[in-house]
Amino acid sequence: MKYLKPNVVIEPLIDRWYAWSHLVSPATAAMNIVGRHLKITDSYIQAPHIHQEAVKHPDLKGGPFMDLPDGKLDDVKAIREHTVTEHKDLLELAAAFKELDQLLMEKGKGFSLQPLYDEMPEILKGYVELVYDLNNNPSYRIYEALLYNSPYYKESAQSIAIWITNNDERPFVLSTPKLDEEGVIHLNIPFSSEAIDMLSKMKRVPASYEEVKNALGIEEKDEALFSTFFTDEVPPKYEKYEGDKVRMRYMGHACILVETKDVTILLDPLVSYYGYEQEIDRFSDMHLPEVIDYVLITHNHQDHILFETLLPLRHRIKNIVVPRSTSGSLQDPNLKLMFNNIGFNNVVEIDDMMSIQFEDCTITGLPFIGEHCDLNIQSKNCHHVQVGDFSMLFAADSCNVQPKLYENIQKIIGDVDVIFLGMECDGAPLTWLYGPLLTNELSREKDQSRRLAGCNFEQGQELVDSFTPKEVYVYAMGAEPWLEYISSIVYTPESHPIVQSNKLVDYCTNKGIIAERLFGEKEILYSTERVAEPQLV
Repeated sequence: MKYLKPNVVIEPLIDRWYAWSHLVSPATAAMNIVGRHLKITDSYIQAPHIHQEAVKHPDLKGGPFMDLPDGKLDDVKAIREHTVTEHKDLLELAAAFKELDQLLMEKGKGFSLQPLYDEMPEILKGYVELVYDLNNNPSYRIYEALLYNSPYYKESAQSIAIWITNNDERPFVLSTPKLDEEGVIHLNIPFSSEAIDMLSKMKRVPASYEEVKNALGIEEKDEALFSTFFTDEVPPKYEKYEGDKVRMRYMGHACILVETKDVTILLDPLVSYYGYEQEIDRFSDMHLPEVIDYVLITHNHQDHILFETLLPLRHRIKNIVVPRSTSGSLQDPNLKLMFNNIGFNNVVEIDDMMSIQFEDCTITGLPFIGEHCDLNIQSKNCHHVQVGDFSMLFAADSCNVQPKLYENIQKIIGDVDVIFLGMECDGAPLTWLYGPLLTNELSREKDQSRRLAGCNFEQGQELVDSFTPKEVYVYAMGAEPWLEYISSIVYTPESHPIVQSNKLVDYCTNKGIIAERLFGEKEILYSTERVAEPQLV
């Protein structure tokens, strides 16, 4: 019987690119293959030296540059060849969406759209509904569930890479594929495979090495390396919280663990799993409970839905709560469908002001405005968590561009004890994340004006004033070093988000509110009665 070593990475991939939600849903996958992957591979093949120079500059980190060592040109060419031959249908699907947009712009002039059903690209027929909004702007609605049950959903493209890490350093994952390298085993298994759960459980519970090897289909050439991923050493045992308070553990970025003796809630799981030596204190997998009652997802960005954390946790999650979306729009894929198709059968959708109640705890989804570049996206919720008389507001990356929103919410839920607020107020432009979905070019001026940004000081101040909390914590800044390969963010003391969040912390402190910008790890115990003071641990 063996344990899986704590610093073994189980990295989900789609066609050797780091897996995130827009690569799972067939429509967004098609658009990203054309608008991101092929653009980057073609650029690298044409001038690999430009990419090698670009990744040396901090200002270009997170840009469309492959961070690869010398000698990988043939590997990149092979990835491109695989893409255009194996996914010809997805390339055609992406072209069809672009053609449909052009058709609607040219002929959707307020008259009936029925004749256009015959004119739309053949491969989209039966997969989309043509619609107008109330101002006669034409658009379409995707029947996403049908696409998941069509050849366009490529479960065969899914795989995992298994390897041992000893530091936080990795290339930026949206621009750099995972190529063959020493010390890494690639397994072509779908994310829904129970073998992933079997392997993941072994970080806590010993199991037969032979059984997991056979379940994963480890080839003889990889067995020597595979055996090094396991150990006889018993991992530290997780001590279940049995106290009479609410325990809050900040685990980095937007990941918060809320525990009582009866329930565990994990928000936006992004955990520094790996048990290697590091300079920054952090909670890791060993600090997560054996059973997680509710995982709460705030919104559909790659730093809030991280498969690398969620797949290994799948066997421990009772319920995963996601914001509901039925828009059928290209930019807003349905999260329940996505999670169901990768093996999560316990997904609960929640709407604005909808509550889930259990024991003495209530979780309420709240409207989430901003941070999505003015796109019509429904799949986003803040969360209000109330235990007894004690309440917490997790505002994630919500940007308080309309303070009346939170004033209206306060009239319903009342004041809160603690606010967690994201203040990455620069944000990348629209095209950084959503560019592959655009079928018409956006001017640089318009692109730069529409940002993936959270609150600045004034917006944060107005939110604090709406709820009069006792404590305010700035989080979701992407500042921890184990986030850099996903967020590409590196701050200095002069960085605008740091300056703005410092101002909010000072504002709160001057008003007698406990305030801090979180980094690394933090644990606090709260009484469920509001009169009690927090106890720092």
